[in-house]
Amino acid sequence: MADPQGFLKTRQRELPARRPVPVRIRDWKEVYEEQELGQLQRQAGRCMDCGIPFCHQGCPLGNLIPEWNTHAWRGDWPSAIERLHATNNFPEFTGRLCPAPCETACVLGINQPAVTIKQVEVTTIEQAFDRGLVRPLPPERLSGKTVAVVGSGPAGLAAAQQLTRTGHTVAVFERADKPGGLLRYGIPEFKMEKSVLDRRLRQMEAEGTRFRNGVTVGVDITGRQLRDRYDAVVLALGATVPRDLDVPGRQLRGIHQAMDYLPQGNRVALGEVVADQILATGKDVIVIGGGDTGADCIGTAHRQGARSVTSLEIMPQPGDDRPAGQPWPTYPMLFRVASAHEEGGDRIYSVSTTEFAGDAEGNVAALRLVEVEFVEGRPQPKPGTEREIPAQLVLLAMGFLGPQGPGVVEQLGVALDERSNVRRDKNYMSTVPGVFVAGDAGRGQSLIVWAIAEGRAAAAGVDAWLTGSSSLPRPIAPTDRPLTV
Repeated sequence: MADPQGFLKTRQRELPARRPVPVRIRDWKEVYEEQELGQLQRQAGRCMDCGIPFCHQGCPLGNLIPEWNTHAWRGDWPSAIERLHATNNFPEFTGRLCPAPCETACVLGINQPAVTIKQVEVTTIEQAFDRGLVRPLPPERLSGKTVAVVGSGPAGLAAAQQLTRTGHTVAVFERADKPGGLLRYGIPEFKMEKSVLDRRLRQMEAEGTRFRNGVTVGVDITGRQLRDRYDAVVLALGATVPRDLDVPGRQLRGIHQAMDYLPQGNRVALGEVVADQILATGKDVIVIGGGDTGADCIGTAHRQGARSVTSLEIMPQPGDDRPAGQPWPTYPMLFRVASAHEEGGDRIYSVSTTEFAGDAEGNVAALRLVEVEFVEGRPQPKPGTEREIPAQLVLLAMGFLGPQGPGVVEQLGVALDERSNVRRDKNYMSTVPGVFVAGDAGRGQSLIVWAIAEGRAAAAGVDAWLTGSSSLPRPIAPTDRPLTV
């Protein structure tokens, strides 16, 4: 285990500092400064190596957290990355982007600040890259079987890497010009610089994974053609149908879905030119939705020079302490301050949009809202609380409903469940033999750590279907639910 007295000697939770707000909003670099290695190792030493490590249950990947905490504390980075990679293909992604349900399940967190698991994770993989410990792992022999993976987000990449390493010939189809899915064009540069993604893709290409970019499956190549050319198909399409807001004035110009806005900002941050870019510069910006996507919009708007940024959320403001109904080790709804919130703007809770008001040219000029209270679980407007706030740009970040139906999903004839996700069995196979599904397309909108776990598990299902058995790890079944819901 790590330092047997570590949690007694180092009681304070220490994280790397964020760069000063006035500095970081002037660029697109990641917001965190580098943490002193000795401090990080002391934090790893706080791990108690519990008899029952609930952090395992909190993590859908089943990360071997006490093991790599111990190796990090000792400075044994080769052993640490071996244990980390044993369950997670991409710890550099999860270490930056996952909300860390493992930390809310940490036993130390019962009466002390939890171990900084996420920071130990990302430091371990960065040390591994710096020391040349991350190398391509091509298969020793090829199976002669071919697999098409549709979508290059975290689920698709995880499935592709696992299947390539076991000897199958894998082609990943991506409709964008570069692979990565939302990792590239949804996650802003200030949360994860794309050089982090590109170095992992280079490893995958060296292992033999083939990327087919700029190909829209369902249009450029049909579902039938995929089935004819490949022995198996993995749908890792994501949940790309956004939830809309059907209120008067929705047709006004200046009201956009978050995923129409964020990819443009990412491209420009990387030096590309985007015609007719949606910009927040000099505008009063309203972001509807209080989740991670909303926070990404807030941070992007600040960097574009918005005059004001206001975030609206229909739910009440969470408290600072665990609610009684969300005890340890569940993932609690707490009031959290992301780096984007720290950069400025207002957060308004318990409100519902009633109407958009426009100017004479048909552009949005204001948003009208009303305060709400929940009665029997449903929001009810509070009379006399109506008001109007100015807005020249409104961004809808209210979540996603499921995968896009028209196109390859319809062409393959796979059945959908009651939530419009692709139905699958315990082996991640859809109702069409040989067609598998992983990530948000089958699960619904969820976390990156779930996407990677499902990609790994689906790869085991594909491998077993193609060869009769599989030695690939299968971390979860589609119906699995951890203690951290």
